[in-house]
This record gives sequence, structure tokens and C-alpha cells, in this order.
Amino acid sequence: MGPRSPSAASSALLFLLLLGSSGFLQSYAVEVDIKDASNATCLYARWMMSFFIKYETNSSDYKNTTLNLSSSVTHNGSVCGNDTHAALLAVQFGEGHSWSINFTKTNETYQGDLITFTYNTNDTAVFPDAKRKGPVTIVVKDTMSPVQLNNVFVCHSIESFEAENVTQIFWNVTVQAFVQNGTIGEKESRCPADTPTSAPTVPPTVANITTASTTTLSPAPTTAPKPVENPDTGNYSLKIGNKTCLLATVGLQLNVSHDKPVLINVNPKTTSADGTCGNTTAMLKLNDGNSTLISFTFVVKNTSAGVPKFYLKEVNVTLLNRLNGSVISSADNNNFSKWDAFLGSSYMCRKEQTLEISDDIQIHTFNLWIQPFLVKANKFSTAQECSLDDDSILIPIVVGAALAGLIAIIVVAYVIGRRKSYAGYQTL
Repeated sequence: MGPRSPSAASSALLFLLLLGSSGFLQSYAVEVDIKDASNATCLYARWMMSFFIKYETNSSDYKNTTLNLSSSVTHNGSVCGNDTHAALLAVQFGEGHSWSINFTKTNETYQGDLITFTYNTNDTAVFPDAKRKGPVTIVVKDTMSPVQLNNVFVCHSIESFEAENVTQIFWNVTVQAFVQNGTIGEKESRCPADTPTSAPTVPPTVANITTASTTTLSPAPTTAPKPVENPDTGNYSLKIGNKTCLLATVGLQLNVSHDKPVLINVNPKTTSADGTCGNTTAMLKLNDGNSTLISFTFVVKNTSAGVPKFYLKEVNVTLLNRLNGSVISSADNNNFSKWDAFLGSSYMCRKEQTLEISDDIQIHTFNLWIQPFLVKANKFSTAQECSLDDDSILIPIVVGAALAGLIAIIVVAYVIGRRKSYAGYQTL
């Protein structure tokens, strides 16, 4: 989609409410047209963005929240820029939130430099029970490649930046800084993610989503529905420098039930791993083709015997529309106490397990093997297996039950025999 030529009117903001099916969260697009002293366009941008933020509560727990653009956005402080001063695109929205990016130029190109995002935890609607009060500012380096002057930069694909517990997500971006003669360029410079490939992009409803119920259309032959296959097992790891700090092997399947049950298999071939490692907290974030975002948070606790163990404490799931980047659904559960094992060992569970994230979202895990702390020599340590895998427990249980049943039969037969003998004795 090419850039829209700006009107001759003064600076304007255009908000487009995205209406989807049930379960969609609202998100807004913003359009900014900055004018110079002669009322000519000098900086033009239209884009969509959303923010996923993890914050600490008064009870020292961590919660995830989503911050979207509100219906009242201003662009105070935006400036055109010139050969010696950077251009600045700045917007303000909601209860004290703001976002900005500055652009630098050379004789032939321009590019984004720094992105500054400030969120205000005094906004209790977005940050209920936040421990830290007031504005929090995050600064990240933009990865935008240099764009030829007079060209407009376009990126419909989803791009994201992550820093300090904040993930900034952008899509449907159209921007041109240092506009010359007040006219938006006709030539586009596309982001690498928009570059066409030999295989067309397939919507997630076709690529990796299988509905749990099927519909047979007449006059198609009536055949039994194909059962949903278990997901492929993926191998994921995190490193600090050259040292592996987290290892995970797991097959993941989401069960989403908004309008109707939908099963989504996470594809390891298209899934990237990110996250953080620490002494007492670790987080594994998985991104399946910018359509499924899953994060697992592990913490360390001391047992009653004083021996430290790790366990899964929190899981967050965000489903995005691959075509336009809008949020389909987001859920979080920070009250887990699963997958626990002694610190320095790993946890294994080959059988299927289910994690209840919300009333509408579940995660099924298969062939799980996880070690979020104290990884040595890039290998899993000795595994503590879940009870579902410990088939040896079943053997004595079955044998014991069989013996108990046999003893009961013998006792009953003995009692019956004795009664018959006693009755016969009395008749004599």
C-alpha cells in the first residue's frame, strides 16, 4: 500500500478503530502531518503500534499489561529538522503516556535514530496496583536502515523492540522525514520483512490453525474429520555471551475457545526464542511468525528443608493477526506452581500436560524438558520426571490391587464355605 498524499490542511491525526470478530482488542492507527513555516509538509507518518509491559505490583508480583493508543492523541513537540538538526516525531496519548522517534540525515539518506517511550504507572486503568508510581522512560536504538531522500519508508509487517520489560510492536508503517518541497515521495523503500518471497504469506487461520470442529458442505462426500496431530517438538536456548543459560525442549499446542474451539500448533521452524536469564528469575519468550507470542517465567524458591528449587510461575500468551498485526487475544496467569525441580537439575515430562492460562486459552505441552538455571556445558542436567512419566509407580499399584482383589475373593469363598459346612452340620 503506497503512501497517501497529505492534504493542505493543518496538522491532523486520523484514528481508525479496528473492528474485528469477538475477542479482538481495539487498536488505533495514527497519522501525523507536520508542516513547516510555509505550511508545507516536512514530516509525514502513519502507523500502528501497541505496547506490552511487565510491571511490579504492591504485593511484589509481576503483571503483564497492554497499552494501546487512545482516541485522543496529540503531537506536541514534533519538529521538521534540517541539515544540522534532527527531525522529531512525537505523540502523546492516554494518561501521561508519550512516544517519539528522531530522524537524522546525510546528503543522500535519512533514518530513524532513537525511540523514546514513556509510560505512566499512575494510569490505574492500565497499571492497577502498580508498586512504582509515575512516568517510566525507555530509550532504544531504531534498527531502520537508511532510506533514500525523497523516498517514503513503508513496512506493513510487524516489527518490535524489547527493552526493560517493555515490548514495542509496530505495523502498517508509512513514514517520510525531511520531505522536500512539501510533496510525499512516490518511490517506496520497503522493510526486509515486506520483501516478497517465492512462497506467499498465508494467514494463520490456514497455515497453523486447525479448528476442533469441522463442517461438511454438500455435495462433498462425508468423511471422518482428520484428527489434530500433536505439535512438533522444538529445541530452544538462551545465552549470555557464549554461555548457554537456559535450555528448553517442548512441543506446544494452544487451545483457544472464543467463538469456537481452535487448536494452534506452534511451529518450531518458524519460532524464535528470546528472554532473560538470572540467578532467581528467568524468562523464555517464543515468537511463532509474529502471530503467536508465548512467555514462560521461572523463579527460584527455598523449600521447607532449605533446598532451593525452581518452578514455573507465570505464562503469558498473545495472539496477533498476522495480516495486520492487531491483537486477537491476550491472557496471563501468574499463579502457577508447576514444573518444579531442584536447582541445578532439569524437569522432564514426556506426557501431555495442560496449562490453564485463562477461561479461553490453554496450552498443551508435549515432550517437555526444561532447565532455566545453572546450565553446564550446554547440556541438560539430571532430570526430575513428572509423575505422569513414572510408569514404575503403576506396577506396584496394579499388583497390589490384584492381590487385594484375590485376597477378598478367597475370604468371601472361605466365609461362604464355612457357612455351608455349619448349615450341614446342624441338619445332622
